[in-house]
Amino acid sequence: MTDDNLTIRAFRADDTDCLSEIWYRASLKAHPFLGKELLQDQRKQIEEIYLPQAEIWVATISQRPVGFIGLLDSFIGGLFVDPAEQRGGIGRALVAHGLGLKQELTLEVYAQNTEAVAFYRHLGFREVSRRPRDDNGLPFENIHMHLAE
Repeated sequence: MTDDNLTIRAFRADDTDCLSEIWYRASLKAHPFLGKELLQDQRKQIEEIYLPQAEIWVATISQRPVGFIGLLDSFIGGLFVDPAEQRGGIGRALVAHGLGLKQELTLEVYAQNTEAVAFYRHLGFREVSRRPRDDNGLPFENIHMHLAE
């Protein structure tokens, strides 16, 4: 549950461990079909490549990171909220922040992640296309979505 102390700020290098943990716990919940081994491998890439190179915005409650959005231009490379804080408006606030910066957003989401697909549709994202395999070549369908102001 969020409160009035929700703020969004730019990523700092000292956020890496906390955001990696949020990413991992949220990914286990949202993407169990990928398996722990693959997620552990991806976690290293999140820490070493993605967080330092993407435009990361961190949602905090009372200065404690509770979620983040990673932007690659207007593409949402990732949106992750601590599972204990989900359904409190944090994801919505992060998307709104990204949309305010970029005026349009695109993303890809696993079709099997039905909760996220419903969340994005609720925010107004529209399906553009689908592809049968993910970035790793695995047979997990991805949905490409778009939202404009």
